[in-house]
Amino acid sequence: MKSINFTLLGDESIAKDFGKKGTATDITIYDKKESGILRTWTIPTSFPDKIQPLFQAINMGEYVIFHISKLDKFVGEQIIALDILGKKHGILSHTFDVDRNTLLTMVKGTVVENYKIVEPDNLKKEIDLLEPVSTDGKSKIVIDHCFDVKGVGTVILGKVTQGKVKQYDNLKLFPKGSDVMVKSIQMHDDTVDEAVCPARVGLAAKGVTPDDIQRGDILSLPDTLLVSQEIEIDYIQNKFFKDKVIENQMFLVNIGLQIRPAKISSLSPMKLSLGKPAAYEKGDICVILKPESTSIRIVGSGKITK
Repeated sequence: MKSINFTLLGDESIAKDFGKKGTATDITIYDKKESGILRTWTIPTSFPDKIQPLFQAINMGEYVIFHISKLDKFVGEQIIALDILGKKHGILSHTFDVDRNTLLTMVKGTVVENYKIVEPDNLKKEIDLLEPVSTDGKSKIVIDHCFDVKGVGTVILGKVTQGKVKQYDNLKLFPKGSDVMVKSIQMHDDTVDEAVCPARVGLAAKGVTPDDIQRGDILSLPDTLLVSQEIEIDYIQNKFFKDKVIENQMFLVNIGLQIRPAKISSLSPMKLSLGKPAAYEKGDICVILKPESTSIRIVGSGKITK
């Protein structure tokens, strides 16, 4: 079965036109199986109240559907987030009460500028034309939810972001380091022997409990990822964030689906001391956030250099 994952931003009310509502927390997932393709749509439900789910939801999709019903500072935050994370593949649509010229001015110079502009009535047709995007390599599953199911045990929900996962695979949980055995795999309530990137999966897991796992943890092979509480990034400040950043300031950082409190231990180069270890590869994007900011909450970002 082929898979395609979308991030749906802007006006999320159109999600019900695409799929059936599934897991719902601070991010909500809709899915639909049609013509041998499983499509999922992830929505940052608690955005704009919270900035963190925006980055997590964007990181969960290969494609972005950005449907705008009003222009405000939160649309601006979403445009900046997409640009920082380099989400180049997407569709842009808007309702009649949004001025297209103003919107085009807002997205100019960002990745969103190159999104295909589609009328709302044609969204479903354009979405159906998009092809699956797969990444080879060692097994890597990024976890977004985990819970206990009576009679099954620990069930992990996540996305295969690289390679494939097979029943009875023995994997490591990063950053914790626990050994995990995959007892069974489900895709859209169907049991399968293996799932290939970018499949969205439910894994019955042995060796861990839901208390051992948090969103952003990664299942992979040993020695695949770096784990550290100290990271260095090639920092670029968001031009719209006007406050001065100084040493020993506390922020939140986002790496993939991981969120960590962080203190700036050095400005040049930018070094961050995290509240607890994170798992990553060199080149992963780290975003610095200030959730309590009354203006823009995205401070800056950079690729992890060490």
